[in-house]
Amino acid sequence: MERVVILSQVQDIFKDILDDEEVILTDKTQAPDVKGWDSLTHIQLVVGIERHFKIRFTSREIQSWNNVGEMVDTIQNRIQNS
Repeated sequence: MERVVILSQVQDIFKDILDDEEVILTDKTQAPDVKGWDSLTHIQLVVGIERHFKIRFTSREIQSWNNVGEMVDTIQNRIQNS
């Protein structure tokens, strides 16, 4: 799956979970950049992404992400290696 497609699907998940159609994600987007992205919604986002892509993240992977781009990289690697 192409990276741009993954980012678009992740953005749709963010819009749904945060109930905000105005969310725009880039590789450099971080939690403070998105209204409503706090520790609780982070868990909901991770679960939503895991369900959508039918993958499971390790705690280490989740904790290593500094921005959306790193999250997308992990998703892409998981999809390619499954």
